[in-house]
Amino acid sequence: MVRTEISLFLKNVPGELGRLAALLGSNGVNIDALMIQDASDYVQQLFLNRGKALHRIASAASYSSMSKDSAEFALIRMLVDNTDRAVSLLSEHDYLFDVMPVIALHLENRPGELAAVTQKFGEEGINIHYVYGSVAGPEAKCLFVFCPADIDLAARIFK
Repeated sequence: MVRTEISLFLKNVPGELGRLAALLGSNGVNIDALMIQDASDYVQQLFLNRGKALHRIASAASYSSMSKDSAEFALIRMLVDNTDRAVSLLSEHDYLFDVMPVIALHLENRPGELAAVTQKFGEEGINIHYVYGSVAGPEAKCLFVFCPADIDLAARIFK
């Protein structure tokens, strides 16, 4: 199913994630899925991919500067149960964020399930930019979040 992912940068210091979680939680917004990565990895990937795009996003010097600055931040990707409310709260509290569609799938918690889904992406010629997922226990279903290159095609395949 297509869901809206929120991506935002947080300062890479103790307590920042707690403040974000408290803001959402105290306003009735539940976090369904969350991934955190050092933002310098994200900037480094942008630099490595810059030649693959039809246009360059920034110069090598700009990426070097961004890389130094980005070590102070973490990139957060999350799904929440009330995206509109979360976006409103993030805006009100001056968070820097973006939203994008992703594919969120509940998979059976058994060997081969992830393989079957990712092979289907491959058979359809859809590249996966990133994926994250989790399971609550051996009897629970897994929630996996995929960011495909072609969201429209992926949405038709994984209704």
